[in-house]
Amino acid sequence: MSMLSEFKAFAMRGNVIDLAVGVVIGGAFGKIVTSLVDQIVMPPIGMLTGGIDFSQLKWVLKPADNTDPTHKIAEVAIQYGAFINTLIQFIIIAFAIFMVVKAINRLSHKQDDAPAAPPADVVLLTEIRDLLKNKSL
Repeated sequence: MSMLSEFKAFAMRGNVIDLAVGVVIGGAFGKIVTSLVDQIVMPPIGMLTGGIDFSQLKWVLKPADNTDPTHKIAEVAIQYGAFINTLIQFIIIAFAIFMVVKAINRLSHKQDDAPAAPPADVVLLTEIRDLLKNKSL
């Protein structure tokens, strides 16, 4: 079997295609959540905290030095505001995934709750019992 045909067989399996679809949808969902956090959630939070833009919060370890145009030194900073935004995005995505998994589990439990048919020997014994009860009357 050639490598191309092996790859084609691998790529056409259902699980690989499902995974690819999940990755694409996950990427799009990530962009939606980023937009939700940056443009809808954080502005009111910033307003409530006195106009603070969390994405711009940082702890400057070493300020930029642009006094010498030939040797510009970039700022060294810990950007904890961007981390807060990313943390909020993670919490939203984790909650959404939790809700999806919860819904899937609820659907799968409803399918499992159907009573299983009794084994054939139990059915046969029940029929014999019923016949004996009817003959004794």
